Parts: sequence; C-alpha cells; structure tokens
Amino acid sequence: MNRKLTVLFLFLSIIIGAQKKPTLFLIGDSTMSNKENPDKNPEHGWGQVLPQFMTSGIEIQNHAMNGRSSKSFRTEGRWDKVEKQLKKGDFVIIQFGHNDQKLKDSTKFTNPYTQYRANLERYVNEARAKGATPILMTSITRRNFNENGVLIDTHKEYPLVVRMVADDLKVPFVDMQLLTEQMEIAYGPEKSKMLHLYFKAGENPYYSKDKADDTHLSKLGAETVAKLALKDLKTLKTGLEKYIK
Repeated sequence: MNRKLTVLFLFLSIIIGAQKKPTLFLIGDSTMSNKENPDKNPEHGWGQVLPQFMTSGIEIQNHAMNGRSSKSFRTEGRWDKVEKQLKKGDFVIIQFGHNDQKLKDSTKFTNPYTQYRANLERYVNEARAKGATPILMTSITRRNFNENGVLIDTHKEYPLVVRMVADDLKVPFVDMQLLTEQMEIAYGPEKSKMLHLYFKAGENPYYSKDKADDTHLSKLGAETVAKLALKDLKTLKTGLEKYIK
C-alpha cells in the first residue's frame, strides 16, 4: 500500500511540476519566426534557434509569423491563441515593426505614434493581466549600407515608439535595433552578407536564382542575433535569466 502511495505521490509531483513549468511566448514577424525545412532552408528566424541556448526548464512557443504586423497578428487571431494559454510566470517577447511600415497594405500598416503604440500597449497590458511578464524589443536592423559604408536606418519612428512604451509602462526592454546595428557595423559591408541571404544562382540548391536579402537571416545571423538578445535578457532580472544557458 505504501509503495502505491509513493508511486502516486511521484506521479502527481511530475504532473504538478509540468503544470508549473513556465512558457516563453514569442510574437513577431519573419525575422523571429520558424522556417520550413530547417535542414535545407538557409533562412532562419532568431526565435527559431533560441531553444538551443535555453534550458529544458522552460517551454518555448514561437508564434512569430512571416509578414505579420502588430495589427495583423491580432486581427488574424494569432494573439488570441497565445492569450488563452498565458498563465502566471510566463513570458511574452513582443517584436513588431518591419511590416507595420507597409503603407500599401491596409491589413498591416499602422501609424507609429497612434495605432502601433496602442497595439503594443494592449499586448503589454493583456499579458500582465494574465500574470505573464511582457518584454518589448525593437526590430532588428536591415543590412542597409550606403556607398560610403555607412549603415542607414530604415525603421524610422517605430523603434522610438517601442522605447517610449517600454519607458512609460515600465516594461522590460531589449534594444535589438541598437544591438544589431552594432553587429552589422562590426562585420562591415561585405562580411555582413554572411548574416543574411546572399547566394549566386546554383550556389545553394534552395535558390534557383540569385538571392540578395538584407532583411532576413542566415543560420549564422539568427544564432548571432539570438545570442545578442539573450545577453541583454540576462541583465533584465525578470526571472527569465534562470533558463538561459
């Protein structure tokens, strides 16, 4: 009888432990998202490679999706799937901006100082209402060097708004724009191509034509960006640092 009780106790302990395991949710766009055929596809999102740098003590759900903005991520019901699962002790990394800029797409575009800001504030407040910890991030920079080798910003007001929301609502914040600008500059105009998708036709079986993509990341780029994010996340003391290797 005692043995049965011991087994039952252990079984219940495992279930309770599993239930208490926190989850890190990622919401954002293609620079963060998981890509199909990861063994063959040269493109990787930085959120896709994140699990290799974190312990098994936390679950990671990457809900980031190609082409989504702070607006379309909600209107398509993607946030609803995350919000329904949120519990006390969870974390939500919020990183939008690339697609909020799309002036020709009414399903994605947001005015940075009004709708974009309101969307970020709503994600933050709704995550907090569930007992989760929201973490805001600026977009990663594009590899956009001019003829003089100067890296030129393409995101304009959007990163500033993220900084404002983080400051006003006292949200843990990682300035990925700054970190990735420093990364691109350190690599330089030519070597930084390794962080992105630069292939001549036939050089990689995944691409039949020349490929020159300054926005999305190679595996090296994704891993480098993920390490930069985690280095700053460690300093925030949100509790997430316990799960970073």
